[in-house]
Amino acid sequence: MSEETSNILCVIPVRGGSKGVPGKNRRLVGGKPLVVWTIEQALAARPALDVLVSTDDPELARIAREAGADVPFLRPDSLAQDETATEPVIVHAIAHRTSEGRRPDAVMLLQATSPLRLPGTIDRAVSQFRETAVDSLVGVVPQTPFLWRRGDPVLAHYDIDARPRRQELDADGYFYRETGSLYLTRTEIYEQRHNRLGGDVGLFVMVDVEGIDIDTELDLSLAAHELQRLSTADGDPTRSSAPEETAL
Repeated sequence: MSEETSNILCVIPVRGGSKGVPGKNRRLVGGKPLVVWTIEQALAARPALDVLVSTDDPELARIAREAGADVPFLRPDSLAQDETATEPVIVHAIAHRTSEGRRPDAVMLLQATSPLRLPGTIDRAVSQFRETAVDSLVGVVPQTPFLWRRGDPVLAHYDIDARPRRQELDADGYFYRETGSLYLTRTEIYEQRHNRLGGDVGLFVMVDVEGIDIDTELDLSLAAHELQRLSTADGDPTRSSAPEETAL
């Protein structure tokens, strides 16, 4: 995929309903409806992405169009239920683009409920996807190995007799938590497996703040604080430096 013909469909799925935080995708966060943060990040990516918002809600459709995204349909009710998985929504968007003669080579899934992505993060994901030639890429944040699992007996995920010092951990010494923020997947994985992940999977390492996911009012307040902090760090959020890549 060259820069001129990247042919990546970026799907941002947003429903009108939400149990944890009612109407959260249209809630004002840092002065903008929540979904707008993700739309603007996607539209700023280089090479350019085909940014499509999939929603069942006319008001969210209006907000997304005003922010510059394509909203070519209202999602059918069958794909907008509380129990609806994300993958059928993406497959539906792929089928729509394919029916227009615009089948993408790959699909980037961006979750609007994880609005913290530093400038350059999406570009870096596309570059890593190309350079590593993986089939799917999953956004993750590093976690220390000091994790436990309940049971009888309880189980530690590290050697308690040789507890490592955090400062001594290298990339292979960490666990990596899926953020839910960003996935980049070859189209055929969705078509054949109906899964956002499959084939040769690569880890795309993000910084801790990019791992915030909004499920509660507290999460919403935290995201608003961090977005405001990034926006006012030097007067221009687009000038924030990208995180260093972690070798994997």
